[in-house]
Amino acid sequence: MKYIVNDSCIGCGLCESTCPEVFTIKDGVAVAIEGDVPANAESAAADAKEGCPVSAIEEK
Repeated sequence: MKYIVNDSCIGCGLCESTCPEVFTIKDGVAVAIEGDVPANAESAAADAKEGCPVSAIEEK
């Protein structure tokens, strides 16, 4: 599974604090790793997606 961060991102950092293995803040907005989510981070990545206050995280 892969995630992308769309243009709705406000750079709040919630995803990065929830799942730093997948999400980082760069230039004021979140970015997701380009590859598949590591198996040990799948649950945290899903939590980050669900917790995003502006629904900026999408499954790819």
